[in-house]
This record gives sequence, C-alpha cells and structure tokens, in this order.
Amino acid sequence: LADDVVFYSPIVFTPQRGKAITTLYLLAAARTLGGGTGDGAFHYSKQVLAGDTAMLEFETTIDGKYVNGIDIIRCDETGRIVEFRVMIRPLQAINLVHQQMAAMLERLKPAD
Repeated sequence: LADDVVFYSPIVFTPQRGKAITTLYLLAAARTLGGGTGDGAFHYSKQVLAGDTAMLEFETTIDGKYVNGIDIIRCDETGRIVEFRVMIRPLQAINLVHQQMAAMLERLKPAD
C-alpha cells in the first residue's frame, strides 16, 4: 500500500485516506468476508487487468447469505496500491457486511 492510499468502502460514505486506516479496513474485510472452506469460501471468480488497474469479482457466503462484489484496485508506477474500491451486492449482503464489518472494526480498533 502507498502511504497516501485511498480506500472506498461500500458502507462508509467518506473515502478513508492513508495506509493505517486502509490496512485496518482490509484486515477487517478479510476476517469478515473470509468465510470458511468449501463452496461458500471467499474467492475471486473473475479478473480484468488493464494498465494500472485490476477489477476482481469476488463471491462468498456469510451466515448463509450470498455475497457478490468487485474490488477495483489501482497501483502506482512502483506497484503500490494507491486506490482500493469495494462494491457489494445484493442489498441483503450489504446490510449483513455492514453489521459484521462494524463489529470487526470495533474489535480491531487500536486503544486510545
């Protein structure tokens, strides 16, 4: 990740700026979306690569609910991620991910 990376979450209105907060969101997402093993486990099902940008479609199952989304990742000339966008569908999945991500972020948040 670049120091000035910008993370766009499907559940947070404002872009999250900086390496530390982006790392926190990606760690929370990995733990939330990771799923288990087998058919419902998180996996990338499609990828489109063009220049400095990758679009990766993912699928997983959380609490029996199907989650489908896209990560749009843009890198700088050194290969560091400068922008990371996440889009999720369907609405039921967004609501579930929102609840679980909020709880995970609270657990991972550094003590003040």
